[in-house]
Amino acid sequence: MVPPQKLTIPRCHPARSVAKVINHQTVSKRMNRADLCTRAGVEFALTTVVLFVAVTVVRWVRDDGSPLFIADLGAALAVIGAISGSLLTGLILSPLGRRSGGHLNPAVTIAVWAMGMFPGRAVVPYAVAQLAGSVAGTGLAWLVWREPASHLGLGAIQPALTWTPAAVFSAEAGSMAVLFVVLGVLVERGHARLVPYTIGLAVGLVIAVLGPLSGGSINPARQLGPAVLSGETNDLWIYLVAPVLGAALGSVLWRFRHEYLGSRRDWRRWTTARAHAGGRRP
Repeated sequence: MVPPQKLTIPRCHPARSVAKVINHQTVSKRMNRADLCTRAGVEFALTTVVLFVAVTVVRWVRDDGSPLFIADLGAALAVIGAISGSLLTGLILSPLGRRSGGHLNPAVTIAVWAMGMFPGRAVVPYAVAQLAGSVAGTGLAWLVWREPASHLGLGAIQPALTWTPAAVFSAEAGSMAVLFVVLGVLVERGHARLVPYTIGLAVGLVIAVLGPLSGGSINPARQLGPAVLSGETNDLWIYLVAPVLGAALGSVLWRFRHEYLGSRRDWRRWTTARAHAGGRRP
């Protein structure tokens, strides 16, 4: 997600004021239909790249016939996480990423809309483009790698056998909720330039830490294509729904913090200033 370059947010109206400061590199609420189609097409292309690389990395790192095979699952996921996080940050900061906003994740699109940073009428086109890119990228990887990729389920994510669906759902949703609270605070405090790096770091950590447990997806587009094309659709609904709900929850929590707690802080400052002004009167 490409952040605004400069941000000044009045405390009392977060959704409206944040939308006003989104620069020309992100999606304007005044975009026309052709511009929306172009930006959605960019999201499709970038998500295709993400899935092609994801399946490719899994093919080389987890196929026991590969010269790059890593037998230890934890070590393999650490490598996959580092590559995935770096790729994601690079794509967000690329010219194409700046063109579309670099969401690459339906949960991100819904969350930035909930935060007031994205027009509602663009949510569905973006989400459809991202999910289509998931299928396209996975299909392209299958065409290139064939049996080695198919043998690994085209990189479809699987939770640990000891983890219940409820635990997986909680981990996927909770990770996205925490991430978006952190991102909201970064933007609010004028550190928006750190957002792409924070996203990349978070994705890498989630893959490395939660990968052996919940699967570490936090992106519906990451799981849809591999699961559908490999036929491994068990618990697919969790990986489609949990990140979206988690991101939306994180956005709501940030808006509450920003509006309610910020307003209370401003009220205290105002009353303190009035008290000081009164104390200086003769």
